[in-house]
Parts: sequence; structure tokens; C-alpha cells
Amino acid sequence: MIVNCVAYQDGRRSAAFERLDDLEGWRDRCEGFVWLGLRMPTEAELDQACRLLDLDDVSAAELLKPHARPVLSLDGPTAYLVLRTARYDDAHENIVLGEMTVLVGPDAVCSVRHGQASALAELRAEMERTGQGLDGGPWGVFAAIVGKVIDDYGPALDGFENDAVEAERDVFSESRFQPVRRLYKLKREVRELLVAVDALQDPLARLIRARESTMPEAAADDLDEVSERLDRTVTRIQSLSNLLDAALTASLAQISVHQNEDMRRISAWVAIAAVPTLVAGIYGMNFDHFPELHWRLGYPVVLGGMLAVAFGLYRRFKKTGWF
Repeated sequence: MIVNCVAYQDGRRSAAFERLDDLEGWRDRCEGFVWLGLRMPTEAELDQACRLLDLDDVSAAELLKPHARPVLSLDGPTAYLVLRTARYDDAHENIVLGEMTVLVGPDAVCSVRHGQASALAELRAEMERTGQGLDGGPWGVFAAIVGKVIDDYGPALDGFENDAVEAERDVFSESRFQPVRRLYKLKREVRELLVAVDALQDPLARLIRARESTMPEAAADDLDEVSERLDRTVTRIQSLSNLLDAALTASLAQISVHQNEDMRRISAWVAIAAVPTLVAGIYGMNFDHFPELHWRLGYPVVLGGMLAVAFGLYRRFKKTGWF
């Protein structure tokens, strides 16, 4: 599905195309370059778009395959980069990953988006308003799109960080509840995001080295700045991962402490109950001759003795912190 398709010349909009068929022979009517935005296109739509924009040295079927990691291709005239987009679903506490594929040719750039994250309408409107990025041609748009995807990791991390800090706070709360399941889930989510984002560093660095000399200077500078933002994002994700590791370790330690406390408390009660159980067991043997068996005060003395020993043990355990 076409989201937007516009031709730009000297950083300004010069023509708009409503349908893919309208791109037929566009070079005869326009100068500059075309920026085509597609969302979840069919293979036929993407194949037609690549043909009309002279980006047809790539396989549409290959581009539409799901990718677990970023992919870079510099083999032909058309370069393309597959990035993972991200947004945070606060209700379910998980990071929803999507894909953004950006194809760049001599006079065309095509963005293909799968998923809800990193919509480019606001980016396009801002670039048209300021002209920044559009004056760098297709590579300027490419740098802006990659920067947008990386910037959108920020809000996703903000929501994730709030839940991670909340879970960490629960670890050290007065409650005996430990959010181990929640911490494991958050840890799994941050690991998936780290794999997707960290794996972008090498393709982006290779792209800059390979094409920096052939792209406009402004676009090259933008890509360098985007690479720095990516480094900061990776560092932030790693910090969150370390935070969750520490919280998970502390949570497991707290569980162990609580278990030890419970075992001490149970052992103390067993020791207290053992004294009257022992005395009652002895006097329950029904022998004819027991000390003080026929003594008038025998029963209250034995009962009082059991209570006194039990109370003494209780005081002792209480003093040592077993209760």
C-alpha cells in the first residue's frame, strides 16, 4: 500500500503520485528524486515499485522475508538496509518489533514499513517544512529515516525503563512478594531489543565506509551523527540489561533469605513443641509406677513445667531473631 510518493527538486516538493502506475515515465516530467513510502506491500506492488524507480536489481521476495537482524546489501547499484523498528506495549510489558527497509538508488529512495512503529508522515512533513535532509537527495532521506528509527527506540526504552525500575523497587520493598517472573520477562524483552539494535552497528559502519565518498557531504555527516546516536542507544539498552541482571540476582537472594527465615521459624516451633510432646509421650506409656503419678499436684506441676520450658524456648528464639 502506498503511504506517500513525492518527487523533490532542490529540497522542495515538485510532484506527487497517487498510484504506482503514475510513476511510469516520471523522469520525463520531473527532475530531482522520488521518495516512495510503502506499508506492508504485496510482492507484486514492491516489484512494480522497484522496477519503476530503477531499483530492480534487488529481489522483492527477498526483501519481504522476515528478518531477525538488520541486513545490509551493497552488491549492486541499489543499496538497501533492513532495520528493526520498536515500540513498547505498556499493557503487556513487551517490546513490539517491526521492520523498516530502505532502498536507495541514484535518483530514488523507497521505504518499506512493516508494523506500527516509526511511521514517517511526521518526518516527511518536517523535512518538507525545513528542507533539511531533502537537499541531500536520496541519501539525505536515507539518513533521516535511519535516524527516525533510532530515535523511536527512545520512547520504547522510556516505557520499558519505567517498568524495570518499578520491578526493581518491588525487589527491595517490605513485601515478601518477589517479581521474579516479571523480571525474567523484562530481561527477555531487553535481550531481544539489544540483539536487534546492537546488530545494526556493524552494517551502518560498513555502509558509511563504503558509500561516504559517493554521497553528499551533508548526508554523510548526518549518517555519522546517526551512528553516534545508535551507540548511545546501545549503551542505554546495555545499562537496562545490567539493571535487570542486578535486580534478578537480588530478588533470588531475597527469596533465599525468606526461605531461611521460614526454616528457622519452623525449626523453632518444632523445638518448642518437642518438649511437651516428649513429656506427654512418656506419661502416656501407662506404666504402673511413675514418679509423682499419684501425687495430688503432679498434673499441674508437669503441665506448668511444660509451659515454662516452652515459654523459655520461645523467649530464647525470639531474642536470637528466629521469630
